[in-house]
Amino acid sequence: MAKIPMTRNGLEALKVELQNLKSVERPKIIEAIAEARAQGDLSENAEYESAKERQGFIEGRIAEIESKISQAEVIDPATLNAGGRCVFGATVEVEDLDLEKQSTYQIVGDDESSVKDNKISINSPLAKALIGREEGDVIEFETPGGIKSYEVLKVAYI
Repeated sequence: MAKIPMTRNGLEALKVELQNLKSVERPKIIEAIAEARAQGDLSENAEYESAKERQGFIEGRIAEIESKISQAEVIDPATLNAGGRCVFGATVEVEDLDLEKQSTYQIVGDDESSVKDNKISINSPLAKALIGREEGDVIEFETPGGIKSYEVLKVAYI
């Protein structure tokens, strides 16, 4: 079974979501299904169908999260010693050479990625291009808008 890399914060966020689904959302949907059943004929009961669909989504998400947690490989960026190379968990300052704009990103797992928090997925084109690179390296990678060129300015493990 393949391990899924994630930071400690990412693992904690999944655990919080799982707890919410099990202790809040699941009981609410069970109650909604019971209320819809009490209305009688289920063949034309839109509330019942909607509740059953929501229940399927919740149960699927619970199974998905439990699987990810069981396969999690927690990586603490603060304990990394990658010799200045970009690795999972690293915080990387880069400059877009076309726009002359600097940005800082942390390379994280898929579930943790957030554009507003400057966290990019390990599977994103930028992160894939950054892995293994060091300060001063120039990378090129394909985006939907064309080829982008970035320079690695700084790599930190925080």
